[in-house]
Amino acid sequence: MDGGTFVEHAELVDELLARIRRDGPLSSIDVEPRAAIDWYWRPTNQVRALLEALAQAGILGLARRDGNRRVYDLAERLFPRDLLAEQRPERDQRRQRLLSRYRAHGLLGRSGSSEIFLGTTASAREAGATTRGELLAELMDSGDLVPVAVDGLRGERFVLADEVPLLDRAAAELEAGEPPSGAAPAVAFLAPLDPFVWDRQLLRPLFGFDYIWEVYVPEKKRRWGYYVLPVLYGDRLVGRVEPRFERRAGTLRILGLWWEDGFDPLAEDAFVGAFAEAVEAHRRFGRVSRVAFPRAVRHRPFVAALRARLEVNRGP
Repeated sequence: MDGGTFVEHAELVDELLARIRRDGPLSSIDVEPRAAIDWYWRPTNQVRALLEALAQAGILGLARRDGNRRVYDLAERLFPRDLLAEQRPERDQRRQRLLSRYRAHGLLGRSGSSEIFLGTTASAREAGATTRGELLAELMDSGDLVPVAVDGLRGERFVLADEVPLLDRAAAELEAGEPPSGAAPAVAFLAPLDPFVWDRQLLRPLFGFDYIWEVYVPEKKRRWGYYVLPVLYGDRLVGRVEPRFERRAGTLRILGLWWEDGFDPLAEDAFVGAFAEAVEAHRRFGRVSRVAFPRAVRHRPFVAALRARLEVNRGP
């Protein structure tokens, strides 16, 4: 997105801003859709694209989410005036943006996939451009970031200084044979853009998990499926699930399940219950009433146990 986007679509931009000023927060479904335009990875409705662009430019902000629908409002209605008026040098802004990447992920190194660090530094072609290495050195000198070594991984990784106590606590729990934070392991379906799976080069050696989001992979070349999510169980990545919301049928359909080598979903008593809770959470998020499971023979014992647990959870 650049300033040319607002010039090219000035009429619609003016319309959207006028409606928000007059009527308050707005989402893309509140405006009649317009012809699709090229937007990042695929053509997108102009209304949605321009609302996102206005938010990226700081003109709009996210007022709330309705499910997975973003609702926007004017930035001056969402943030204090003195905060909006504050101006920081570009170098400070980029250093803060880089710090936010390390905060969001939790264990990034000096390098990684380009999309992880997108926007944290100026183009290398710009005269006097600040490099990521320079900003990282400043964050280390200020004490904001602390280098750590991870068994089995080459090179340094970095954590926020105020999160070092979390590492100390995790080490103590591991030594004592206690579960993380003393809580029973839960199941979560990780979104493809969840910070936990940003760094594919970390997932492979640390968790033995090879993950590619195949939504943009041609169908014939997909190994798993269109929208397959990693399954996190406690502190392990144990498999993959492909859920799909069928709105008209009011159904969450589990299209596929795949377990990592050596993991048996029925071998641990707590896993079925934890997986059932994750399914229910996903169903509620999608605001549907039913769940349908794959009929493959290999999944029948697990699906039977899962159905039984869901019936118990829902009660009479």
